[in-house]
Amino acid sequence: MALEEDNLFRKIRRRVGRAVGDFGLIEEGDRILVGVSGGKDSYTLLHILDSLRRRSPVRYELVAGTVDSGFPGFRKEVIERHLVEHGFEYRMESTNAYEIIESRRRPGSSYCSFCARLRRGILYSLADELGCNKIALGHHLDDFIETLLLNQFYVGSLKAMSPRLRADNGRHTVIRPLVYVEEGEIIRFMRQQKLPVICCACPVCGEVDQKRQRMKGLIRELKGEIPQIKKSLIGALGNLQPRHLLDRRFPQD
Repeated sequence: MALEEDNLFRKIRRRVGRAVGDFGLIEEGDRILVGVSGGKDSYTLLHILDSLRRRSPVRYELVAGTVDSGFPGFRKEVIERHLVEHGFEYRMESTNAYEIIESRRRPGSSYCSFCARLRRGILYSLADELGCNKIALGHHLDDFIETLLLNQFYVGSLKAMSPRLRADNGRHTVIRPLVYVEEGEIIRFMRQQKLPVICCACPVCGEVDQKRQRMKGLIRELKGEIPQIKKSLIGALGNLQPRHLLDRRFPQD
């Protein structure tokens, strides 16, 4: 059962296709593990990559991977039903991540960051087991530019995300094909396609990340006077001018 390929679907597919071409995200023979959390971004990523796969001269495979962290109330059966209905190869991986977080997280440290690191490690192991050489994650354009601003304001570094990143283990490549797709477009896509989005059910689900929300608010505020601000910020990530920075590792002459 395929989704309706309306104008928005085709628009997102074009942008993902451009990202694939710009950054060499998908190559002949790739077997890609797509992290599917049950959220809007991962569902969108999976369906768009599948649509591209059916049209592409480059042959590649997709496997949907869902990490069940063990949070009470996580409705993995909703995700599984959707994957079965649409004919995806998939794996539901049950873990004790919840117990690990509760017992090992340092007081005052970020719950979400610890959870994300555990889930990422589980995805790497799952990719090994399933013979996948790449892992696709659903970070979108807004995630890239918000992370850029967060790192500048709170960390003091010019850093965001990479659309293609070789994992430290040397075996996998992490790709982020939604880099050119805005979050608002994904929200509209989710609603139009009636995707069965679920909550991750973690104990802090729904709590606001104040710093990231501040970045969202700042961009929203500035967009009123700078309509192209998102395009400009994502463009800046690909337009580095080292001679005009203060990093002494780059020659200034």
